[in-house]
Amino acid sequence: MARNTYDIIVVGSGPAGESAAINAAKHGKKVALISDRDQVGGNCTHLGTIPSKALRHFVKQVMQFRSNPLLREFATLHKPSFQEIMRHAARVIDEQVYLRSTYFEKNDVEIIQGYAVFQDAHTIKIGTKGPSLKAGHFIIATGSRPYRPANVDFDHPRLFDSDKILSLDHSPKKVTVIGAGVIGCEYASIFGGLGCKVELINPASTLLSFLDWEISDALSYHLRDIGVRSRHNEEYEKIEYHDKYVVTHLRSGKRIKSDIILWANGRTGNSDGMGLEELGIKLNARGHIEVNERYQTAVENIYAAGDVIGWPSLASASYDQGRAACNAIVDTDAFVFIDRVASGIYTIPEISTLGKTESELTKAQVPYEVGKAFFNNTARGQITGEQVGMLKIIFHFETLEILGIHCFGDQASEIVHIGQAIMQQEGAANTMKYFLNTTFNYPTMAEAYRIAALDGLNRVF
Repeated sequence: MARNTYDIIVVGSGPAGESAAINAAKHGKKVALISDRDQVGGNCTHLGTIPSKALRHFVKQVMQFRSNPLLREFATLHKPSFQEIMRHAARVIDEQVYLRSTYFEKNDVEIIQGYAVFQDAHTIKIGTKGPSLKAGHFIIATGSRPYRPANVDFDHPRLFDSDKILSLDHSPKKVTVIGAGVIGCEYASIFGGLGCKVELINPASTLLSFLDWEISDALSYHLRDIGVRSRHNEEYEKIEYHDKYVVTHLRSGKRIKSDIILWANGRTGNSDGMGLEELGIKLNARGHIEVNERYQTAVENIYAAGDVIGWPSLASASYDQGRAACNAIVDTDAFVFIDRVASGIYTIPEISTLGKTESELTKAQVPYEVGKAFFNNTARGQITGEQVGMLKIIFHFETLEILGIHCFGDQASEIVHIGQAIMQQEGAANTMKYFLNTTFNYPTMAEAYRIAALDGLNRVF
């Protein structure tokens, strides 16, 4: 039976909620975690990061199988359907749920299933018939969901968002993706990898314009290479629904006919219906909770972390934000504001970046130089057959300080963390010379740092 009073109640069981609750428990606090699902893990485990990345991994394996001369003959015997691949991805979800449940159990975090509604700053009620629970502090970590405008019929069987797409029961031949943000580009590459013709509707002039220009260009090229057509400077106007197809009307007058449409045009914070505004907690137009530099809302004892507060909306950052929000309550000396996050974009091939881009440094008039290593020039890349990929290091022309790491290709989200560790160092430890004075295993993809360092330093010495 649930207690009625706790030191801290965490609302949401995704990465932010999990790290906040376990951190509080490790500090000896009585903790309850409210989950609106009967299984923990939040949208990250059930609808977002885990299923989409597992799906991407299996699609990439199919692509590698087909491109391998030793295996290509067998690849033609059976073409896996979307449903078959999703069944393999579902196994990962089950394993994650078991793992996360074990963490909560070991740390004596009480799990309460239901929807939390605030009655006052120290009281929440679970649903309409559930108990009222009191706590000294609350941490809201309810995550986000796909943005669904009222004029789009998401009940139509040929219209999907990033949640609904996981239940797709057939393999489409042509897909229109509306929205070319991170999620849109990831799913465009997944469907392109499955052999679908993909139309990617992008209101901007380039893909993922926050990326370094060379990385954005590389993404555009390789998406095009797997059958993704990027329609830049185009905006959705309306959708024409039919039983066997759908037509997307663009403001430019163009029309695109496809088997299905994937709506990937932003996300909304899961903050509605919780009674937050009645308490004076501010929400923006997309439902994101406004917090200060300590993840504190306008109500002193209520904090928020993860996707529900907006940027950067990454599972990795959410986990750290949840821990930080908890530290702001229980261990202020350990509090660290999360402001330097390596982004991981799981397109095929994947992308990861950290720090400044060339355009940002040019605008700021910072003297810089660039070192590059192409994966097909590394021994490990040649052994594994990696023909695609590049590590790009941007550094200060005079001090040699590392200013940005940009990686495109297989294992990019792993490779970037080597550079991240060096960028976090102080003074002379954070320079390009580190990569020359450090011995890397050979052959490895990590060796790309030494190659890029040699390339860059040859330009300044």
